[in-house]
Amino acid sequence: MDRVIIFDTTLRDGEQSPGFSMNTMEKLEMARQLARLNVDAIEAGFPISSDEDFEATREVARQVGTLDGAPIICGLSRVGLGDIDRCWEAVKYAKRPRIHTFVATSDIHLKYKLRKSRAEVLKASVEAVRHARGYCEDVEFSPEDASRSDFDYMCDVLSAVIDAGAGTINIPDTVGYAIPQEWAERIARIRERVHGSDRAVLSVHCHNDLGLAVSNSLTAILSGARQVECTINGIGERAGNASLEELVMALRTRKDFFAVETQVKSQELFRASRLLSHITGVHVQPNKAIVGENAFAHEAGIHQDGVLKEKLTYEIMKPEDIGRASNKLVLGKHSGRHALAARLKDLGFDLAGGDLDRAFRKFKDLADRKKEVYDEDLIAIVTDEATQVPETYELDYLHVLSGTGIVPSATVRLRKEGQTYQESSVGDGPVDAALNAIDAIAGLKGRLQDYAIRAATSGKDAIGEVSVKVDFDGTVVSGKGASTDVIEASARAYLSAVNRLVQRAGSERVKEVGP
Repeated sequence: MDRVIIFDTTLRDGEQSPGFSMNTMEKLEMARQLARLNVDAIEAGFPISSDEDFEATREVARQVGTLDGAPIICGLSRVGLGDIDRCWEAVKYAKRPRIHTFVATSDIHLKYKLRKSRAEVLKASVEAVRHARGYCEDVEFSPEDASRSDFDYMCDVLSAVIDAGAGTINIPDTVGYAIPQEWAERIARIRERVHGSDRAVLSVHCHNDLGLAVSNSLTAILSGARQVECTINGIGERAGNASLEELVMALRTRKDFFAVETQVKSQELFRASRLLSHITGVHVQPNKAIVGENAFAHEAGIHQDGVLKEKLTYEIMKPEDIGRASNKLVLGKHSGRHALAARLKDLGFDLAGGDLDRAFRKFKDLADRKKEVYDEDLIAIVTDEATQVPETYELDYLHVLSGTGIVPSATVRLRKEGQTYQESSVGDGPVDAALNAIDAIAGLKGRLQDYAIRAATSGKDAIGEVSVKVDFDGTVVSGKGASTDVIEASARAYLSAVNRLVQRAGSERVKEVGP
């Protein structure tokens, strides 16, 4: 069978959309999961866009791109030679580095954004690819806004960059404008029209503005595309990108129709989705295909009757195919360290030493509060620990007082560099009072822009996962926290944002929209 290359851009296109930003540590954690998922390529960032993005891309190349069987580690750059230099400095540590350079080719972008002629853009494209090939053999080129570009001109650019050394030509539907039938025809015509197309991998990058990103990607595969750029949970600019999990499972489930395969380990899909949701604080809708909470749920009596008799009546996939365990009960308060380590390993977390010690302490604390500890609880514990920023301030004590006819108040004690600091405050409610007390200790004043809470599992004793977005005098940072006590989880999430602000030292991040 033919194989389709899965190019994951969660860490680049995905995280540059509002509300999905990740720091270096979070990108590393997500990149490790993408490596476990066995994607072919990880686009780790846009190194020229900021020092933070450069550092994150470099660390993914160093720590993930050097593993045995590591995926390609790719960085994005515009066609400017300085962009390409910066990109190479970030990805050069990987065993298999790639430079992905792009420029817009539609007349709309040429006239209003670039203010350059077609000839100037063609020349810059060729120079960029040649410059990138001076650093590495694996170079990808994208004509941004390809779905609205003049076809003949775009093909001239593609022919020229292949001659210059591009090994992958990626056709982006940057604004989600394409319709499946016309997109399939466009991809087929590119294969026929572009000189040297047989010497390059043909790729597509589809956006979801009309809800057609996955459909367009699949029709492109039928027309000969052999690389698909996509993201976990379909995150990305505006309405997002093609959803990796939907693409992979469509190709797997309907292998009889598409006659292609991927090397993705589908059993890691659900965990990748949950990890991304935890990192970003943005959760998928319950009816999301493949990874939504209701994706394998049946409520209608006719459906339940059919599934009880034979699952194939209403399920075209098995939950185990994407890594959803049927038995969610894991451990209890009498379980030991070895049992926890073994179960975490089953879930894909191979912890040892200090990492296991910290997870075990949190597990025992949780087990003392809950009768039953579920897989989702363990995932919440481990991912919350792994994605936290270094704790300049650590929560040591929290006491709140609230009720009908009582002014809500909170006392918070924080630990910093071995010293403890305590403050009390009041607020509109117990959460507000706790956050005000944290502000008083840290000498800050944050304005809560967004607050979201969800239960990791069912039941009254479920872990509450809180995600916040806080504006500190114009610097907006996010934070996450988890606890069976939602007020404590809220305080931990806010404290995570405070620690992130301290780590960033007030620096603002600059982003550049790519293909």
